Amino acid sequence: MSAVHDGRGPVTASVLDIDCEAVTAEIVAAMRSIVGRSLRRQGAVVGVSGGIDSSVTLALCARAFGPERTVALLMPETDSFDGTLELSRGVATAFGIEPIYEEITPILAASRCYERRDEAVRQVIPAYSEGWKFKIVLPTVLGRDTYRMFSVVAESPEGERIEERLPAAAYMTIVAATNFKQRTRKMLEYFHADRLNYAVAGTPNRLEYDQGFFVKLGDGAADLKPIAHLYKTQVYQLAEHLGVPVEVRERPPTTDTYSLAQSQDEFYFSLPHAEMDLCLYAHNRGLPAESVADAVGLSEADVERVYQDIDQKRRTTRYLHMAPQLIAPVDLGHDS
Repeated sequence: MSAVHDGRGPVTASVLDIDCEAVTAEIVAAMRSIVGRSLRRQGAVVGVSGGIDSSVTLALCARAFGPERTVALLMPETDSFDGTLELSRGVATAFGIEPIYEEITPILAASRCYERRDEAVRQVIPAYSEGWKFKIVLPTVLGRDTYRMFSVVAESPEGERIEERLPAAAYMTIVAATNFKQRTRKMLEYFHADRLNYAVAGTPNRLEYDQGFFVKLGDGAADLKPIAHLYKTQVYQLAEHLGVPVEVRERPPTTDTYSLAQSQDEFYFSLPHAEMDLCLYAHNRGLPAESVADAVGLSEADVERVYQDIDQKRRTTRYLHMAPQLIAPVDLGHDS
């Protein structure tokens, strides 16, 4: 339902334009079939973060199953952005859904999520303590061919900022501890889905799904993923069409995971989503860097670096998409 580049001439942003009414109808019909016929469930649960993807997923579920059979689950924790809860409630209200509130901080504290994470940060910044905030960042691929290393950026209560390179062990511990957040949220989504005989609707867009920007058995777990085939640019188009509140549509994409505000492109993606979408679109079609360079405002060399980063992320995150691997086939006796 989007314009398709014919392989001739430069790529423009219009290649990602979609017929929102037709795409909505197609997704809603597929959701009803998957949930009602394949999964034999009666509705859907969505973890709502106040971001564009979960908001659009919630709107689609409300259309597919009705507000009365759609659960909007709000799960803030101590590091959540101050406005997250208000935005999430506003989204639920916009679609006539009474939200369910689950504060997950006590669960995370009991699992030592914050403690384990803070211990790893202090390995690099010994002064890091109560009242400090932090995030982890990754240098851009643009203009460089060298290996990129993650750094931790910490801010004291007085506003002093310190940035230090993260050794691999500290980085992996911080990420492993932080993954408790996504996995805790998914545990609660499935609790409500199980008690209601509903399905869990995942919220990744195509960029996140393709590039492995999710936690295995965390936000990567779901019974269906309604927007995983849509570029984030297209998700924004659907958001306007479906009536997602303007405050959400104008909010910059964020991880909303670390205590310091962090954009997705400073942590993971090579570029902001609009440019990243076009590069991914062109790369998926085997188009040369020169065909998309003008559209994203980059040199051909930098587009090539983005292409290489896309491929590298696909290789290193392939395991996230894999089902549990069996040593030998197991016959489940399904009818052919």
